[in-house]
Amino acid sequence: MTREHRGTIFVEDGDVLSHVSFPGDQHVLRIAAPQAAVRAAPGQFIHLRCDADIPMRRPLSIQRADSQAGWVEVLYKPVGPGLAALTRVREGDRLNLLGPIGQGFRPDLSRPCCVLIGGGVGIPPLLFLAERLAGSDSSPVAFFGSELPFPFITQASALRLPVPAAATHSLALLEAWGVPGRLASNGGLTGCYDGFVTELAREWLTSLDAGALDQCGIYGCGPEPMLRATQQLAREFALPSQLCLEEYMACAVGGCAGCAVEVHTNDGPAMRRVCVDGPVFDGYTVYPATPG
Repeated sequence: MTREHRGTIFVEDGDVLSHVSFPGDQHVLRIAAPQAAVRAAPGQFIHLRCDADIPMRRPLSIQRADSQAGWVEVLYKPVGPGLAALTRVREGDRLNLLGPIGQGFRPDLSRPCCVLIGGGVGIPPLLFLAERLAGSDSSPVAFFGSELPFPFITQASALRLPVPAAATHSLALLEAWGVPGRLASNGGLTGCYDGFVTELAREWLTSLDAGALDQCGIYGCGPEPMLRATQQLAREFALPSQLCLEEYMACAVGGCAGCAVEVHTNDGPAMRRVCVDGPVFDGYTVYPATPG
């Protein structure tokens, strides 16, 4: 069977263009990678060599990509020796990467209201999706949550959304793109909804009438409990969903099958590789309805 990713993954040596640290040991890395940048789609990732002495690469979701300037950008938190080594990289250093890898989000044109729900390091692919949808026929709405300070500039939003009054802030990038958004946190962050991001999204969805809900689809990425809660929202409001999974990966190109997860198809349960069959899956196949 022909795989869509065959012939589309490139190996590149790229210069580090910028490497910015944020509170909570969060880092945003921008790398010159013109082959990956021109082909990158929201939901895909790169497989990055973090250090010459560490052979195992690390998969990192693409947060943004500029096909004209030829760069890709990722957000990471150092967990383990590989990403700890990556924190020592400086502007001008050279890194090797594979990318772009995986099946990304596939916006449903029949449901132009794209509801983006992201948590923590699951925000990057949805930020990328928001940028791609901005100015299109779609109408993205973004809800992002974090327990740590957001590794982005935040500001009071000038874009109206019917959400609780305490949720006043959004990301400056979303504001610049004209994408309505609000932030949530259990960490007492300024301008954030006090609670889980899925609870904030539920408050907004509840404000919509049946006709508006018929225009919506859910797109999510984040830790596994958040993804389950996101899929519960999709089921509660009878909305289609696409979820970007986070899994440990070794080869990241489909060879080792170490990242395989069970999905539920019309023919019954089946194993799929998150790296190349995903990381984006239909939410209903990943988290099917519980009997009873």
